[in-house]
Amino acid sequence: RSSDLERLRAHHEVDLVAEHVVAPRLGAFGRWPASLDPRLEQALARRDLVAPYTHQADALAATFAGGDVVIATGTASGKSLCYQLPILHTALLEPDARALLLFPTKALARDQCAAMRELARQLPAPAHVGVAPYDGDTPPDERRAARSRAAVVATNPDMLHRGVLPMHEGWARFLAGLRYVVLDELHTYRGVFGAHVGNVLRR
Repeated sequence: RSSDLERLRAHHEVDLVAEHVVAPRLGAFGRWPASLDPRLEQALARRDLVAPYTHQADALAATFAGGDVVIATGTASGKSLCYQLPILHTALLEPDARALLLFPTKALARDQCAAMRELARQLPAPAHVGVAPYDGDTPPDERRAARSRAAVVATNPDMLHRGVLPMHEGWARFLAGLRYVVLDELHTYRGVFGAHVGNVLRR
């Protein structure tokens, strides 16, 4: 925004090297998948989300068709909804279905848990989908609840390597019902770290 730019210019310690202004443009919209659970459509309507952007519609169509999807769009363009909706849809229809969300940081995982819980809260009763973080800060009783009851577990590659795969007997029910694996912030998994994450995913 121009007001933000003016505030930057006002700071003498800020060296403004270049300016590039992108003109605003109207969003292009598609349709929700025809097979989307009506309870989810109601939940979206409660949040004034009446239609998806075209990139969301394309991603949802590919996911509902059983494809693997990579989404590369700008910040705050609604990428999270592209995996939240298929996961919640499947969880509503298949109580034993599970989803594993991997984030590079604990803070991001917890933010996304909160966002997904908020969407799940919009579902009409008695629909309920458990969403739980599983990281180094998760207390033991909450870890047990995540393993045994949560339909969606959000964690990070290190915790998957140290706390899930070596304890696979305790995670047997969760892993047997695994329908979705989401790897968020894909561009951060590079170099040695990326190679390690790749090997963990292969396991």
